[in-house]
Amino acid sequence: MPDIDLISRHFLALYFLFIAVHYASTAIGLSKRTAQSHIQYGEKGSATWWIRQVFNLFRGTILVVCVARIFFPIDPWLGIFASLYSPWVLSIGMVTMLVSLGLVSYNHAYMRQDWRSGIDSDRNRALLTKGPFSRSRNPMFLAIMLGQIGLFLTLPSLFTLICLAMGVAMIRLQAVKEEQALSELYGEEYRQYKNQVPRWF
Repeated sequence: MPDIDLISRHFLALYFLFIAVHYASTAIGLSKRTAQSHIQYGEKGSATWWIRQVFNLFRGTILVVCVARIFFPIDPWLGIFASLYSPWVLSIGMVTMLVSLGLVSYNHAYMRQDWRSGIDSDRNRALLTKGPFSRSRNPMFLAIMLGQIGLFLTLPSLFTLICLAMGVAMIRLQAVKEEQALSELYGEEYRQYKNQVPRWF
């Protein structure tokens, strides 16, 4: 299946290059506008700091692998699942990733300058409970996990399966940490919100 294989290879490389540019430019633009960093790693050596390091390591590795696949025959090293490497599965994976990108962009637009990557201790920001946050306490994390599933389907392999498992594990841990921090920041307001809206669905 040379056509869908070629399309999926270039799709993945361009997709993750776009994500890298979009993430960096959004963070820089917001920082310039608000005069503060919107990326919070947490204290060096803390659980959230390590979660971020692991997530960044996998994200960087995925980008390198997806770009390298265009130029080098590295698929045998990735542990491709031949039974899943079919036009239908790859196509569903690409559509899933595009849906994920749309949801991520929507959540970014909805949050605007309130968007943060990591835990922010600013008590002056209003708690977001409307829009996508009225259906899930973590709509951005859901969108990202959907994209990770899409990656596995677009490149069904042992490599992407490990990335999916680690990505979901890190996101679940980060969600717990962020909710603990929000509970401390907003007190009863957040506890009421937590009782009304599920963590995921």
